[in-house]
Amino acid sequence: MKIQNVADASFRKYGKVLEGYDLAALLREMKHTPVPEDTTYVPSVEELEALDVAEAFQNRGFGGIPIQIGYCNGHNKKLNAVEYHRCSEINVAVTDLVLLIGSQQDITDDFHYDTSRIEAFLVPAGTAIEVYATTLHYAPCHVEDGGFQCVVVLAKGTNTDITFPLEKSGEDKLMTARNKWLIAHEEAGIEGAFNGLVGENVSID
Repeated sequence: MKIQNVADASFRKYGKVLEGYDLAALLREMKHTPVPEDTTYVPSVEELEALDVAEAFQNRGFGGIPIQIGYCNGHNKKLNAVEYHRCSEINVAVTDLVLLIGSQQDITDDFHYDTSRIEAFLVPAGTAIEVYATTLHYAPCHVEDGGFQCVVVLAKGTNTDITFPLEKSGEDKLMTARNKWLIAHEEAGIEGAFNGLVGENVSID
């Protein structure tokens, strides 16, 4: 699969590279987070949210609304699923990593998505990006044998447990957490997920 770069013009429909944030302390703190052999996601980490850059992310990146700062770390080479939110997401690559992404507009009326539309983008270590709300994404892929580490900044409460009644029909059947709509690939075996990815479970190998 062709791997592009987030600095390329082709990334502009999916997001943008962010400038002017002091990421040094954030990158140092992330070095203390584990990198498992599979993948792990933690929505909110107190030590990350206590850093000065958290205020900058909240005010400049999210227009002053409450945010959470967590991480997604591990080893991964496959797409497995795509998700989207009702807000942008800020990612900071602590290591080099590859994002497999697509457009929400390409989801069919019956909530299927053709994986041949997925594109791959390298996010170099130390780079902060905004991933637009309409951009389909999931866990990053690792580039080096040591795995990947990625900071994830989202509106507060995103990806936490659903605490309200939900009909399992229409778009609602895609919701697997608060502010998280997910379409899985059958091969991934994600319990409770709607398997609407059509085609190959894309890999960067």
